[in-house]
Amino acid sequence: MIKKRIFILIALLFISFEIQLKAQTDSVEINIIDNFVTPEKPHNFVLSFFTSENVKSKVLIDNTYEYTVSDTFNNIHKTRIDISKLDFKKQDIPFVIVVEDSLGNKYTSEKYDFQLPQEIKVKSESNFLLLCLFGGSVFLLPTPTYVYANHNSYFSLTKEIPLISLSKKGFTYPAGYFSLEYSHIFNAPDKNFLRIGYKQIIEIPGVQYLSPGINGFTNFKGFNGISPELSAGLFKILDTFILYVRYRYNAKPGKTGSEFQEISLGLYSNFFSFYF
Repeated sequence: MIKKRIFILIALLFISFEIQLKAQTDSVEINIIDNFVTPEKPHNFVLSFFTSENVKSKVLIDNTYEYTVSDTFNNIHKTRIDISKLDFKKQDIPFVIVVEDSLGNKYTSEKYDFQLPQEIKVKSESNFLLLCLFGGSVFLLPTPTYVYANHNSYFSLTKEIPLISLSKKGFTYPAGYFSLEYSHIFNAPDKNFLRIGYKQIIEIPGVQYLSPGINGFTNFKGFNGISPELSAGLFKILDTFILYVRYRYNAKPGKTGSEFQEISLGLYSNFFSFYF
């Protein structure tokens, strides 16, 4: 009788431990069943998958197009999406699945991809070429900037180049990027500055993103300092460029009167950046 009670107690402890482990899991398993584009017109992206828990689900295609797959809690999910009128830049299209459990926790799958039929590819290459031509011209445009220094106002032109972007799975924008920047301030005592900095990108509702950053700058004549900044991405232009507004404070540490402030309105794109 005692042995039987000990056995029941051990069994109960084991079950309790298993339940705790399950409650502490930090992910939902997502397993793809089907993933293809129908060859006949209109072309449809067919997706089906199952999950380890009952969840709601969405699919984000090419970091641009978001569709609801299941708006109720299920573990079997399937959808059929007409993609014939969507614009793509290449033949292999990435997508991720985003699920939400009953507690409101969201999880993102690894990145998958599907291949477009040939006729969509030809159209996308044409659009991609136009985007490159337009993007190249926009990429060369400097950013107009208002500068306030020592109770005086100046006008500046600034050109920022995002050199290296840090990938962030399942999100529209990178986690952040390293940039090189050159500024010319007209009629100011110190006119030319070179900056190297890092910007973190935080996606929030209401705007495209908020981006705090920190830069080091120099005028190559002994005026060296740091410049913290904060940018807000306002809205998209042609689904590629973001109109942003930025405030930046510049100063040479330990030198009173070296401070100057900037307010800029410009265009951001990670299209020409190297990703890691």
